[in-house]
Amino acid sequence: MAYSAAEIEAKWQKAWDEAGLFRATRSADRPKYYVLEMFPYPSGRIHMGHVRNYTMGDVIARHKIATGHSVLHPMGWDAFGMPAENAAMASGGHPKDWTYGNIADMRAQMKPLGLSIDWSREFATCDPEYYGQQQALFLDFLEKGLVYRKNAVVNWDPVDMTVLANEQVENGRGWRSGAEVERRELTQWFFRISDFSEELLEALDSLDDWPAKVRTMQENWIGKSRGLQFAFGLNDGPDGHDRVEVYTTRPDTLLGASFIGISPDHPLARQLERERADVAEFCAEARRGGTTEEALEKAEKLGFDTGLTCRHPFDNAWELPVYIANFILMDYGTGAIFGCPAHDQRDLDFARKYDLPVISTFAPAENEGFPLPEDGGEAYVPPKTETVIYVRGFAGDTEQTGLAAIDAAIDFCEANGVGQGVTKFRLRDWGLSRQRYWGCPIPVVHCDACGVVPEKKKNLPIELPYDEDGNPIDFSIPGNPLDRHPSWRDCACPACGAPARRETDTMDTFVDSSWYYARFTAPRADTPTVMEDAAYWMNVDQYIGGIEHAILHLLYSRFFARAMHICGHLPEKAREPFDALFTQGMVTHEMYLGAEMNEEAKGSRAKFYFPEEVCRFEYEGEPVALLRSFVLQRSVDPSDTSKLRDLWDVHYIDDQVGAEDPKLKVIPSAKMSKSKKNVVDPVNIIGAFGADTARWFVLSDSPPERDVEWTASGAEAAHKHLTRVYRIVDALVQDTGTGTPEADETLLREMHRTIHEVTGGVESFGFNAAIAKLYAFTNTLAKSNAGADAKRQAATALAQLMAPMTPHLAEELWHLLGHEGLITAAPWPIADDAMLVSDTVTLPVQVNGKRRAEISVPVDMSKSEVEKAALALEAVQRAMDGAAPKKVIVVPGRIVNVVI
Repeated sequence: MAYSAAEIEAKWQKAWDEAGLFRATRSADRPKYYVLEMFPYPSGRIHMGHVRNYTMGDVIARHKIATGHSVLHPMGWDAFGMPAENAAMASGGHPKDWTYGNIADMRAQMKPLGLSIDWSREFATCDPEYYGQQQALFLDFLEKGLVYRKNAVVNWDPVDMTVLANEQVENGRGWRSGAEVERRELTQWFFRISDFSEELLEALDSLDDWPAKVRTMQENWIGKSRGLQFAFGLNDGPDGHDRVEVYTTRPDTLLGASFIGISPDHPLARQLERERADVAEFCAEARRGGTTEEALEKAEKLGFDTGLTCRHPFDNAWELPVYIANFILMDYGTGAIFGCPAHDQRDLDFARKYDLPVISTFAPAENEGFPLPEDGGEAYVPPKTETVIYVRGFAGDTEQTGLAAIDAAIDFCEANGVGQGVTKFRLRDWGLSRQRYWGCPIPVVHCDACGVVPEKKKNLPIELPYDEDGNPIDFSIPGNPLDRHPSWRDCACPACGAPARRETDTMDTFVDSSWYYARFTAPRADTPTVMEDAAYWMNVDQYIGGIEHAILHLLYSRFFARAMHICGHLPEKAREPFDALFTQGMVTHEMYLGAEMNEEAKGSRAKFYFPEEVCRFEYEGEPVALLRSFVLQRSVDPSDTSKLRDLWDVHYIDDQVGAEDPKLKVIPSAKMSKSKKNVVDPVNIIGAFGADTARWFVLSDSPPERDVEWTASGAEAAHKHLTRVYRIVDALVQDTGTGTPEADETLLREMHRTIHEVTGGVESFGFNAAIAKLYAFTNTLAKSNAGADAKRQAATALAQLMAPMTPHLAEELWHLLGHEGLITAAPWPIADDAMLVSDTVTLPVQVNGKRRAEISVPVDMSKSEVEKAALALEAVQRAMDGAAPKKVIVVPGRIVNVVI
């Protein structure tokens, strides 16, 4: 029989569904295992990155099923957010319709992959049943003091009339409207995540099964530091302002101060702009810039000399000018800094722009030719652990590390009544308010008599309005549609019954994804979780997702788990929700760009082509491509590379082709992007080769933490191999021959070694190494002279070991070999330790560095005997061609090298 992926895969997926194999159930008799991939945003189409991510989780889940675990492997959709609202603005439709339509499409595309997902637990974060429980969590957090309301500076798009996340501000403009973004103060809701800074930081040390780079990224984001909090006295300030509070992590540079900088949103700046038009004009300009450290770092440094001065705490005659500066954020520290240009490049750029002093407090301990910043050099900013010479230090002129000098400076300042040593964190409270429709409504109302009043839980969910009373929402009008929906917005106060207004802000979508892992343990419950289910399934044993979520998503999830425990929704052990984390690489693909363009080209100048539009080949050792339409119009076979090279040489354009240049530039290993057209549709791959081919390829081509390059030839090679496996097993089913005891033992020993190595590979995320071993074992089986019984035993083990990677083919092989039931439900094979120990070892034999033969010898054979046996081999004698060996190097258990 021939290998028909389409027929096989549909058949076995139906069998799994009918058997209910993947429905997660609590069991007192089996250990549990919870594997979870970061859930996708329903953009409308899955891509090969989805295939790779979910196949990895599927391998783990299937292996755990086979090793006797109760497995929870769920799926959901991160479904709220601006893309749906933008689609509604562009098409005139509704975000709800767009989102659920995309979910249906993506679910239909994912099902053919044969993933071991418990689809009965599926939900989308835009389901009222889900976000209603999220609203209940909000109310619980509010009651426990974990959420509060305050004024905050935000990115404001004056055209779309909405707050923008930092990622939605591009070059100071709104990503959709293109309007100059302003910094505006609004009343916002916040989670008290900063109260957990120390705990979130210390707990990172216990996350042994997280990547070190992720823990480091989280540590840096939390940003614990010890510094000095003190104040500069302000000369002739406006009423109520006689000092400027500063927090610095480098008090050792205090004697190099040359100016005071304050944020445009600092209370002193706010007071001055109320009094002076020139200050108000500058602050308005400064607020049009970005609000992230990265954006401010890249922006031109702008300052406004207020005319005010501050007194240096160690010399009242030493006066420092006070500038309002656009690169200082109110959210960090106190919203004020002292500038030390010699040891901060940003401060140095500012000082040189405004002709301010540059004063070094330390210099390198070595390298006398180092140009000091005051002499035109760059700012000198060595690591704090480096030893430098302090020329203006608090412990005298001395050599010491920055860390020692910081401690000395804090001690000196405290002893002299100048400030206090303070430990602070970079982490700030999490602002969750978003001025948009397509998000979870915040469940509070605003009453003139009662103030801010929590909604009653019995009234949850507070559902988003759809098209009630034939009054559809018009998303083409800028601003938040909830503000313009009186029948939804206007309500009765839950406390006094008087007319009130609902909160029209909705929650940040990071909230939706910060607790979904807990909801999966009881997705249909009428409370956020059910403690018995959460206690059984939590924690997530293996979490899988992209490195791009290494900071905020994981940090917010860790906070939410703690908050949910405080509110009685998760057990103590789940305060740290993810026991193990794996961050997979991307799936990349070549990009095809018009020859006259480059990959940096923008807008209409950039001309990209889909893979199916090109004929790709090598020309003078470089990857190049021609437009397929150009090739076909010349009646050239697209697979004939010699003719393609001829066309490349000739390269003429006539009226049939038009003015488009048929020569294309090939850009390798580019991240898949719809806009760059280098996407591969998994549906097409499954249709052409089957899901198992796609799964096998994305697992086999590179280590899972690295990027994998998708190639048509790689997919074809994977399909060819799976076809060969099927053919080998199908043939041996008919085999009734007998082999020698030696051949049987050799095959079975190799089978046990393969079981051992593949098991280790699967359990350590070494999927590509496991597949490499399966390739080798397939060759061993194909060449073996063992008897039918040994071959069938080996083929059974091969099918079981392939089952997590290629589950449909494995089921078919299991069936061909005459086994009952489903291979998915069969126990995982166990290697016999005795069969892993071999009395012999096979060594490659090289002559002048080239492999010529191999030899099997007893493991305890002496080097001299191994040398004699190797030199006696016929292939070695031929390679030596009568020459005497100069040297024979025997590496026990590894290799024999013959040098002639």
